[in-house]
Amino acid sequence: MKSTENFCLQRRVLEGFVILGILAVAFSCSGESQIEQPTPLFGEMTIDYPLNLWDQDIEGETLLRVRVTETGAVDSVEIFGFSGYRAFDSAAVAGATGLLFNPATRDGKRIGVWVTLPVQFSKRPLPDTEN
Repeated sequence: MKSTENFCLQRRVLEGFVILGILAVAFSCSGESQIEQPTPLFGEMTIDYPLNLWDQDIEGETLLRVRVTETGAVDSVEIFGFSGYRAFDSAAVAGATGLLFNPATRDGKRIGVWVTLPVQFSKRPLPDTEN
């Protein structure tokens, strides 16, 4: 019976992963040059859905500001819009720190930029985007 409980817990954790949608809004200091926005290296990224909120059927969204460096790493994360649940906000920040991107570029040069990153915690199934 214990293995069934572990399987159910693992399944709930996997189902509780959330997809990060990238809403890239760069904050550049100057110039009229076009900025090519950073893109995630691995497509859809996952963050653990807090189990206590999953069990209570609570959904929410945390809006982050993430600084993507010229190497594509994340070096700073700020909460730009709180979800109203500390567990969602903490999970979003923890997950965002490990993201990797193709860096932004301006005139062919890699640059660091801030992007806005909405993290949605939802129990609804994701739409099929492969069709």
